[in-house]
Amino acid sequence: MKPLRDTLRETIALEGPITVERYMSLCLRHYYATRDPLGSAGDFTTAPEISQMFGELIGLWMMEVWNGMGRPAPCRLVELGPGRGTLMADLMRATRLLPDFKGAATVHLVETSPALRQKQQAALASSGFSLQWHDYIGEVPPGPTFLVANEFFDALPVRQFVGTERGWCERLVGLEGEHLIFGLRPEPEPALGNPLKPGDVLEWPGASIDVVDEVARRVARDTGAALILDYGYWGPAFGDTLQALKGHRPVDPLVEPGEADLTTHVDFHRLAQAAASGNARVHGLSTQGAFLQALGIETRASALKARATPAQAADIDRALERLTECGPTGMGDLFKVLAVTHERIDAVPGLPALSPSS
Repeated sequence: MKPLRDTLRETIALEGPITVERYMSLCLRHYYATRDPLGSAGDFTTAPEISQMFGELIGLWMMEVWNGMGRPAPCRLVELGPGRGTLMADLMRATRLLPDFKGAATVHLVETSPALRQKQQAALASSGFSLQWHDYIGEVPPGPTFLVANEFFDALPVRQFVGTERGWCERLVGLEGEHLIFGLRPEPEPALGNPLKPGDVLEWPGASIDVVDEVARRVARDTGAALILDYGYWGPAFGDTLQALKGHRPVDPLVEPGEADLTTHVDFHRLAQAAASGNARVHGLSTQGAFLQALGIETRASALKARATPAQAADIDRALERLTECGPTGMGDLFKVLAVTHERIDAVPGLPALSPSS
């Protein structure tokens, strides 16, 4: 396979500089199509890979919400970006507590990576659930939908605009000799108005907004709930959050295109606005630590430790701390949780109601 950097150089030389959104899209498509990026041998580790408790608690959340909605059957259990299938496997194991839910649900995995689809099939083959794979959320059949997206939206491409004296100018990726470099479109984007100060960076998550709009309209029409967990913030805010990871270390996002994981921080405020525009109800925002504690992660950890060896108990304690750790770099605070439901659902476990004016 031709290195992506060569394809990008040829494209830019022929067509001119490309947007950050297009650059991210091309890089991420190549990256996920060619590898399993998870775990110590990969580039990053997600919460389900840290502990089974994460997926189990999300399974309990789904079952409680399904039960509160009158146990719709059949229903769709959906995961966006399922990774190795670890979260869904742990979630499925938790459903043994409520056999009626397992009998009602068909599982739908939205995944474009052939490499990861193979991992998911191996992880879920013995689950007893009916499994289907899709490239896009729009391919999932209609019906009551219970969806989880963990570290999915941070990997969707964004547009970036930089504040200048002329206005907001879109950031582009171009060439300087053989090297990829950032630059700016000369003409400003008039629809964005004027920046507060030169140098500010505005990120526009158009792809994320489109997905949330689709999800919101689905649960508003067919009933259901969607749970979103990711690292990010409650906007509006300005800043360049584009980052690349390779081998669990930060790298320059332009140096090895398609060979490192590219992400941006999720603007949960914009996701909430998109969901509300889709006639759905929004619940949250909460930190991951507070959410998991409200669902009983400490009780679950204690139950696991009661049957564990001393070494296993120590691993459980470390996983609990890592998932709920507070502070600016701790997963418990950095990761946020938002839920989107049918408008008739006034409350969901572990999350406060969000005021429509928020």
